Formats: sequence, structure tokens, C-alpha cells
Amino acid sequence: MSHDRFYSSESQVFWTCKALLDKRTISHRTEIREVRGWRLGAIIHRLRHHYGWPIHAEYRGPQNVAYYSLKAGIDRSKLRFPPSARALADLGVTQ
Repeated sequence: MSHDRFYSSESQVFWTCKALLDKRTISHRTEIREVRGWRLGAIIHRLRHHYGWPIHAEYRGPQNVAYYSLKAGIDRSKLRFPPSARALADLGVTQ
């Protein structure tokens, strides 16, 4: 098993990175609705632990649903990007 590979489609990884860079707060429900994905927790884990993204998690409601956002004041130029979202780094701004 390769540690450089996500177990979700490239579009889900790109979507997650873009949503966070756009200063959105996202949840599993948001991912299902927008990209029909089921791996947000795994993507967030990889971004945090493998790529060093400063992602904040807030757990809400009786079901303890996780809502993710980037911590305030990040320096985007210091972020490492997964291959499927590297275009976001190359652009310097989200599309």
C-alpha cells in the first residue's frame, strides 16, 4: 500500500483543499452534497498529518458531527499540497 495515495477520488481531495482555502467550514454532509464523497475524515487526516495543514475541527450536536476549517492566519505559501490539488498552490489563489 502506498502512503502517497489517497483512498478517494482526486476531485474529492481537490474539492477539500479548495473549500478550506476558500475559508469555508465543511462537514461530511457538505462533501456528500457537493462531490458525492465519503472520505472527508480520511482526507482531513492526511492533510493534517502528512501535509501539515493546520485544520481546526469543531464537533457539533448530539451526534458529534465534525466541521473542519483552516485555522485563522495561515500562510498559504507555506502549505504543502497533495498531487491532486497542486494546481491550487501553483495558482496562488483559488479559482
